[in-house]
Amino acid sequence: MATPSRKTSTQSPLASKRAILSDPSSEVPSKKKSSVPPAAPRPLPSSGPFVEGSIVRIAMENFLTYDVCEVSPGPHLNMIIGANGTGKSSIVCAICLGLAGKPAFMGRADKVGFFVKRGCSKGMVEIELFRTSGNLVITREIDVAKNQSSWFINKKSTSPKAVEEQVAALNIQVGNLCQFLPQDKVGEFAKLSKIELLEATEKSVGPPEMHKYHCELKNFREKEKQLETSCKQKTEYLEKMIQRNERYKQDVDRFYERKRHLDLIEMLEAKRPWVEYENVRQEYEEVKLARDQAKEEVRKLKESQIPITERIEEMERQRHSLEARIREKALAIKETSQKCKHKQDVIERKDKQIEELQQALTVKQNEEHDRQRRISNTRKMIEDLQNELRTTENCENLQPQIDGITNDLRRVQDEKALCESEIIDKRKERETLEKEKRSVDDHIVRFDNLMNQKEDKLRQRYRDTYDAVLWLRNNRDKFKQRVCEPIMLTVRNLFILVISINMKDNKNAKYIENHIPSNDLRAFVFENQEDMEVFLKEVRDNKKLRVNAVIAPKNSYADKAPSRSLNDLKQYGFFSYLRELFDAPDPVMSYLCCQYHIHEVPVGTERTREKIERVIQETRLKQIYTAEEKYVVKTSFYSNKVISSNTSLKVAQFLTVTVDLEQRRHLEEQLKEINRKLQAVDSGLIALHETNKHLEHKDNELRQKKKELLERKTKKRQLEQKISSKLGSLKLMEQDTCNLEEEERKASTKIKEINIQKAKLVTELTNLIKNCTALHIQKVDLILQNTTVISEKNKLESDYMATSAQLRITEQHFIELDENRQRLLQKCKELMKRARQVCNLGAEQTVPQEYQTQVPTIPNGHNSSPPMAFQDLPNTLDEIDALLTEERSRASCFTGLNPTVVEEYTKREEEIEQLTAELKIKKVELDKYRENISQVKERWLNPLKELVEKINEKFSYFFSSMQCAGEVDLHTENEEDYDKYGIRIRVKFRSSTELHELTPHHQSGGERSVSTMLYLMALQELNRCPFRVVDEINQGMDPINERRVFEMVVNTACKENTSQYFFITPKLLQNLPYSEKMTVLFVYNGPHMLEPNRWNLKAFQRRRRRITFTQPSQ
Repeated sequence: MATPSRKTSTQSPLASKRAILSDPSSEVPSKKKSSVPPAAPRPLPSSGPFVEGSIVRIAMENFLTYDVCEVSPGPHLNMIIGANGTGKSSIVCAICLGLAGKPAFMGRADKVGFFVKRGCSKGMVEIELFRTSGNLVITREIDVAKNQSSWFINKKSTSPKAVEEQVAALNIQVGNLCQFLPQDKVGEFAKLSKIELLEATEKSVGPPEMHKYHCELKNFREKEKQLETSCKQKTEYLEKMIQRNERYKQDVDRFYERKRHLDLIEMLEAKRPWVEYENVRQEYEEVKLARDQAKEEVRKLKESQIPITERIEEMERQRHSLEARIREKALAIKETSQKCKHKQDVIERKDKQIEELQQALTVKQNEEHDRQRRISNTRKMIEDLQNELRTTENCENLQPQIDGITNDLRRVQDEKALCESEIIDKRKERETLEKEKRSVDDHIVRFDNLMNQKEDKLRQRYRDTYDAVLWLRNNRDKFKQRVCEPIMLTVRNLFILVISINMKDNKNAKYIENHIPSNDLRAFVFENQEDMEVFLKEVRDNKKLRVNAVIAPKNSYADKAPSRSLNDLKQYGFFSYLRELFDAPDPVMSYLCCQYHIHEVPVGTERTREKIERVIQETRLKQIYTAEEKYVVKTSFYSNKVISSNTSLKVAQFLTVTVDLEQRRHLEEQLKEINRKLQAVDSGLIALHETNKHLEHKDNELRQKKKELLERKTKKRQLEQKISSKLGSLKLMEQDTCNLEEEERKASTKIKEINIQKAKLVTELTNLIKNCTALHIQKVDLILQNTTVISEKNKLESDYMATSAQLRITEQHFIELDENRQRLLQKCKELMKRARQVCNLGAEQTVPQEYQTQVPTIPNGHNSSPPMAFQDLPNTLDEIDALLTEERSRASCFTGLNPTVVEEYTKREEEIEQLTAELKIKKVELDKYRENISQVKERWLNPLKELVEKINEKFSYFFSSMQCAGEVDLHTENEEDYDKYGIRIRVKFRSSTELHELTPHHQSGGERSVSTMLYLMALQELNRCPFRVVDEINQGMDPINERRVFEMVVNTACKENTSQYFFITPKLLQNLPYSEKMTVLFVYNGPHMLEPNRWNLKAFQRRRRRITFTQPSQ
């Protein structure tokens, strides 16, 4: 049973209060009363029908709309009915906050202080829960100033944690949407992921251990993965260690093998100096014997060279005498040759003189022949010119023709100059137009950049909507009528609601974004229903994009006038209606005017906020915007009093980019006009170029005619001048004569004289040549004698040189042998000293015993061939060097070895044993976890499948009773990923469609509400949680579905042993079914409500019965 209480509202409603559109009231009341009477009184049993944890009583004081109120719900279905704004949802908020719920669970406010009635400093909520051991009373007192709560259990102070433990012990989960679904969270149920829905269902209707097992499985699986990774890493590391030790085992063997070779090298290096000493000593004896033999041979060669030396000296004296006589003959030959040369030069000069005389005569003959030819040509040319002069006509009558052509030429040139001037003007005009065009293009590009900023914001925040815009732009031809993109953008002929809006002043963007919900800001606007269905099928169903779509009204509201003139509102500080703050296409503007009445919502300033009480009372406006706040005004259905609420405006995010579309359209028209003018100018330029070309051609023709006439006029005078010039040239050529016969006679005389002189010179040259020949014969005879002497001398010198070379070789051989003997002697001493040092021997000691026997084998048990004894080693250097090279090569093959390899090998063996033991422990632990997973999985998965099957059975039954289809199944991609298990809900409301998963976007709001309600009813019969709360879930349903759902709720919630059910709604259909187990709570408010202490339900019932009984008699 609920007792009435008084509820008072002030002129500034709570910011957290839900805004509901209603007709404005005529006045703002100072007080408001409310009551929540039950349909029938119900005694509070100590056990009876109430289940453990059910709500027995709800008390509120200074809480939201209530001053004082107490509600006593029934154990089964509780219908809480009342008009909007009466305080139904306040009871839901009291249940949530009273049971340690957080304010965010309701989706209304984030601070608990906002739930205290405006004007009060403290508020209180008290919940009494049924328990068989004694009812549990939880009290929460809220302090507005501190925004803190004080908690009490059974009137005793306690901590929030203790309250949460008590509530959890009764399996109450106000944060679980499967159990507690407030009004502002109804839409979020469909947004739950499959995983979240499974978790909520487990907590709500599953056994207490089911969710615990699920959490354990997830933890076990995570630890199993960690152990598998650890075992894999340790196994890989162990294998690497074993492989490395196998490699190191070979290195150990190779280390000892190398040591054996190094020991043998040491023995060979110890014996080598003794072998070297013995070899050098033997070589020394051999060299000493060869030296003595070389010394004797040198002595014999020196004695044989004495006679040869004397004969060579005699031959040298003869050679000097003959060479002196040869030089005398050569000097005489040289003098005679010079005289011959001089005579030859004189003869050549005489020949040259003759040749010059002949050439001079030839030149004079050629000049005379050329003069006669030129005289003949000139006379012929004069005769031709005279003939041409006689035939030339009289040209005195050509001057008038020349004057006429000159006048025509001047006129053509004037026309040509005028045409060129017009071409220059046209070009200047074209340059001016091109500059204007570039300027306009730059302005348009800046506008487009601003539009791109809008698109970038849309792409970053709502990627699905942006992808849908791109698809729409590429598939415009699929639609019958105009399609508008989201209201944020304006892209030529395509629009989205966010695309379509263009703020005239970005300071006003916050009003638009606060007035229009974000879903509609992202909505596509259609003029045709079929177009919208085509779009949604392609974008939502095929491309799986989350987008919104709306239809513009058939009758345009874009130009609808406001009910009140803005001039009447300016006295309150209003400066505009919302519609005048931005530009948008007609379909978008029509939709916003119809849906959100933007033509009726004024925008004011800070001055408006200062006068807000007067504005609300006098203007009767439903919604008002001031500089930083939004006011919503509504009128009570009962008292006709005005209630207002205000909220702070959020900062604008999307519409801050301002584009003046009118200016852009003006720029586009201006660009079209400039292009038209450019085309006209280009056409004019082409015509002017053609005209100029024609005038140029005519000018050339006139010039050619004038040139021909002038040439004809001056031709006679030119001919007379040429004839006079040629006659003068002819006279000069006739005067310049030459006597060739006289010249030929003179040349012959001079040549004859020169030939006589030449004959005399030839005779003298012949005598000189004969003398020179005799001298050459004498010289050759002397040279032959000298050659014989030189040959004999050379033979003697050759013999001497051969003997000397042999002597030098023998002497050099002797010196080398002597030096070699000294070197070998010194080397013997050094090798003896070195050999004794290597063997650590004194001057008188022999080779020690250890070098005479075998060297000990290598210890540590490693196999190696026994080394040779000192006397068993080779006795020659070549053999020793060959063996040394071989052993060093073998030893050098063992690279990368060091003495610590054996120590590392031993340590690694120990580490391998340790790793093997650790890996064995890890594998045992992993097997244990797998066994635990198997056991827990069986305890969790089988009951879960049975639970989901029961839910599916009820859910499918409820849907089939509504001639629809629905199913619930357990969904997972991998059975081992326990954190990926989820509950999938699939529904279909039309027989022509397939089952679709319940999502926030695919189904309509009413379909989601029906699905949510039926799922909660399916959970209701499983009855694990003590109560369920559903607030206004039937608001989006059509009447048929609402009636069917209500019948199912009554049938399900009114069964025996079911949990308590709270169903909150502002309205119901008529003729709905009723059950005796139902409790109907009506919530009223208004100024004429009774005070709580005067409320007497029994008295009202008696009065009603008396009225019923007396009616028939009347």
